[in-house]
Amino acid sequence: MVQLALEHKLPGLYPYRLMVDAGGLMAFDSYTSSFQARTAIYVDKILKGANPSDLPVEQPTKFELFINMRTARTLGLSIPLSLIVRADELID
Repeated sequence: MVQLALEHKLPGLYPYRLMVDAGGLMAFDSYTSSFQARTAIYVDKILKGANPSDLPVEQPTKFELFINMRTARTLGLSIPLSLIVRADELID
């Protein structure tokens, strides 16, 4: 998807930081390390005999914004300062 968007000079907002590393413009990703830790806790409970249907469903509570500044320049886009200061990481 990222390559196709770049070929057609289209900006893209993606769900994973990995896609921004591959050249996508922006990603709004759930806080991955926290999610992985919570997953490990659930696996531990299930392996100790908990019934998966008794475990609560959890939603991510923290998201991170990644912006690929090189892609923005290539597409001729100016990223507003308000978005730049909000970003968790600028990739160049």
